[in-house]
Amino acid sequence: MSQQLLLCTDLDRTLIPNGPEPESPQARAKFRKLVQLPQVTLVYVTGRHLSLTKEAIEQYQLPTPNFILSDVGSTIYQMVSGQWHSWQNWENEIAPDWGNRGRADIEALFHSFSELQLQEPSKQNLYKVSYYTPLHINQQKLVERMKLALEQAGIKASVIHSIDKPAAVGLLDILPAKATKYHAIEFLMERLGFSLATTVFAGDSGNDLPVLVSPIHSVLVANATVEVRTQAQQQSRFKDNSASLYCATGNYPGMNGNYSAGILEGIIHYIPDVKEWLK
Repeated sequence: MSQQLLLCTDLDRTLIPNGPEPESPQARAKFRKLVQLPQVTLVYVTGRHLSLTKEAIEQYQLPTPNFILSDVGSTIYQMVSGQWHSWQNWENEIAPDWGNRGRADIEALFHSFSELQLQEPSKQNLYKVSYYTPLHINQQKLVERMKLALEQAGIKASVIHSIDKPAAVGLLDILPAKATKYHAIEFLMERLGFSLATTVFAGDSGNDLPVLVSPIHSVLVANATVEVRTQAQQQSRFKDNSASLYCATGNYPGMNGNYSAGILEGIIHYIPDVKEWLK
């Protein structure tokens, strides 16, 4: 494989097999073999913060990436000489969206929203406010109310909702408008010199949708929920980006399309030469 590849992947229930669906044997080993190529720049794009990401790398014996886009894209870390270093230029990029407001101002704005329960302090950061929500409420109406409140307060923000299916709870993140996984990947692509033709993203959940429905070549692993798959397909068609979305089905021989098997299947869809190399 001679061409360069920027491989960006979500962790939980995408690369990490921590959902109810089975993992294909040897899929992670093949993934590890692929990302060891010098042509591959590996990026983990996750809702986890840095310490939880490092725990996952150790627990699931994942390859150490070149970059971590953590906290749903609100922080970027680069591995330099065995240490993680945050990108201050990314913080400078997203900070103006909130003006002079901090996390406490965002929390105060939604104090009266009874549907929202703040997540643990370890899951918050300077540019991310995260809540739990019940599954039974109308999530779309809640997000619309929150967006209106933010707009009226003059705060440019993204409100990203997803579902933690195993925990049976909704997850809701408020970030500066530019601090989505999509914009963080775009920022990285620009800084590292990668194009749409040399970038692939893999994900499974609602907070991956901004990337999945974008012009970036994306893979939705087979273990994603029907709801997320339907949303991704509908939104990508609406944005005329259907050719940039691949939904894994188990089309890679001997694998079921779940987790890392789905990532490999999607990469091969976009870059067929990878199939020969992995034989």
